[in-house]
Amino acid sequence: MPLSMSQASIPVFEVGLNALSAVLDKAEAYAATKKFDPVVLLQMRLAPDMFNLTRQVQVATDQARRGSARLAGVEPAVFEDTETTLAQLKARLAKTVAYLKTLDAKAIDASADRDIVFPLGGGKTGQMKGADYLNHFVLPNYYFHLTTAYDILRHCGVDIGKRDFIGAIAVKIL
Repeated sequence: MPLSMSQASIPVFEVGLNALSAVLDKAEAYAATKKFDPVVLLQMRLAPDMFNLTRQVQVATDQARRGSARLAGVEPAVFEDTETTLAQLKARLAKTVAYLKTLDAKAIDASADRDIVFPLGGGKTGQMKGADYLNHFVLPNYYFHLTTAYDILRHCGVDIGKRDFIGAIAVKIL
């Protein structure tokens, strides 16, 4: 049985967002151990022209939420970008995972050959077939921001590794 659009998206987003939530827990514990306010981490960035940690988490959730909704043929839920604490970012991650569970998998599965129209920023609009939109736009953008959030925290000294990034996946040990 071939991999469906919903199988290639929703579980991927859920595992990654839950892993990021666990990484934020480790960031909070790190700040407590080092005796600094964890809010400091929210403004960290890898380079001056890159988004800070808060925005990386927001955009990762936006990609998962908006991309999945467009594939399902529904208007994406709107989340305001008002998070100012690690707890609020974790709540946003949980809210995104909960939202993804409300989307119709059959509608997502039917989107592979459907035209998806989406904003590109700067007043521009893009259009791609659903399968291309997922594989060449949503997933790469999602992983970019997910990875950058992880990298910011790793660069700040949070004790995280590849297993933290990969998250809870089912692996049969041989």
